[in-house]
Amino acid sequence: MKGISIKDIAKQAGVSPTTVSFVLNGKAKEKRISDQVSKKILKIANKLKYKPNQLARGLRTGKTKTLGLIVEDIANNFFANVAKVVEDEADKHGYKVLFGSTEDNTEKAHGLLEVLKYRQVDGYIITPTKNMEKEIELLKMVRKPVVLMDRYLPNVDSHYVVVDNYQGAYAATTHLIEQGYQKIAIITTTSDQVQMKQRMDGFMAAFKKHGLPYNKNVVKRLPFEMDRVGHTQEITKYLKASKVDAVFFATNYLGIYGIESIRSLGLRIGADVGMVCFDDHDLFRLHSPSITCVSQPIEEIGRQIVNVLMKELNHASSTSQQLVLQPTLEVRQSTMKEVEPVA
Repeated sequence: MKGISIKDIAKQAGVSPTTVSFVLNGKAKEKRISDQVSKKILKIANKLKYKPNQLARGLRTGKTKTLGLIVEDIANNFFANVAKVVEDEADKHGYKVLFGSTEDNTEKAHGLLEVLKYRQVDGYIITPTKNMEKEIELLKMVRKPVVLMDRYLPNVDSHYVVVDNYQGAYAATTHLIEQGYQKIAIITTTSDQVQMKQRMDGFMAAFKKHGLPYNKNVVKRLPFEMDRVGHTQEITKYLKASKVDAVFFATNYLGIYGIESIRSLGLRIGADVGMVCFDDHDLFRLHSPSITCVSQPIEEIGRQIVNVLMKELNHASSTSQQLVLQPTLEVRQSTMKEVEPVA
């Protein structure tokens, strides 16, 4: 079914399409169009349920009132929750949000950027993959506002909103040590992006501070693209061979696979194997025993991302805003050696 056009409204109102365009774009007073005519046009547009063609509008005004959000995995609890906050906050400013996931694949990220460029989004929120420096610089060159989230690119001067990954990992590892665990491992990804490096650095710093011996055997790295079965098998093999008494999982999806692996070995979380995960998840709160985690301030992350982007869109920001927010260690039963039995 053909949509209602400006020409349809003009025909019913008995005015020119140009007059209708001025009224719908809020330029009635500027173009000295009477209140009577403006009200008539708006009434007809409302009656016909007119919806502007955002691409065409973008060509005329330079703005489509849309934002592009590119994350690693929209199905991931952290990214999904941040996306929801971003969507709600953007709506307060009259913007809609288009979503896409890279699966940490640079080629896929490039394809998503091309789609968003075609859709003429006004600004970008990006969780960058490896080697995206050139694309971010190009967006900056054409004066498209960009805010990076979750991670940043060390060689690119850009707006970003992240958490203190180093401190979060340091606090989590220190907590395990203080609870009496001695053979502590970290299960992380093969990614060498800045946020994962910082988590590893925080983990190592806690070992050094408390005099624990550190060697490569306390680190298990797994590729992002591995499926669930592959992850759980690799984690199970590692736990069986290493005989660690506590594990720090560097992402929430690794933590979920970790629960499955620990249970498959017949071990008790907390009593036999202590467990901490970076990023919270509903499963961690509801699981018995509940899982200690480094919780990121999702609401604040989403609000700050949109706040930074709106300042840039309104030309109110002259320097890069680089916000590092503090995570919180949520202590639960998985780091208690003596867990109360379930009634």
